[in-house]
Amino acid sequence: MKKVIVLLADGFEDVEAVTPVDYLRRAGIEVVTASISGSLVVTSRWGGIRITADSILKEVLTENWDAVILPGGMPGAANLASSKETNVLLQKMSAAGKLICAICASPAVVLTPLGLLAGKNFTCYPGLEVTDGNWLNEKTVIDGNIITSQGAGTAGHFAIAIIETLLDKPTAQKIAKTVLL
Repeated sequence: MKKVIVLLADGFEDVEAVTPVDYLRRAGIEVVTASISGSLVVTSRWGGIRITADSILKEVLTENWDAVILPGGMPGAANLASSKETNVLLQKMSAAGKLICAICASPAVVLTPLGLLAGKNFTCYPGLEVTDGNWLNEKTVIDGNIITSQGAGTAGHFAIAIIETLLDKPTAQKIAKTVLL
């Protein structure tokens, strides 16, 4: 079974975190949400929705993950970028060629400072595309082990792309059909 970690930081974009968790679990992928702070309770940006994460990142940092998902939203993406544990995990995942998935502000704010978009095609929230990669105005972009997406309105497409990459196209299409995407 594939194993994915979704990092949650205060100020995360609600839809960009919950949609991938929901769709990937429907596809039979093990998904673990991890708070980057010392508290399991993380508060979203827009709705002020309080979500209880499955774990604290520090406690699961050394586990073997097939993919990591970084929701966007501000200040959520900035909080992820300032997290030492987040950066350690991303560098470890990159070195191992594991899947790194970022949406909205996170490609620019979290991945760019680590050099993970250098020479890569990517997308992010329009207006944040000044990085060392090649920004494409598309809903979701896959380049090697990096999957990026533009924002809350593309979260479903983002999740389906992750499922297709981790599992296969028929499973991704089945989930897309189930959720009317």
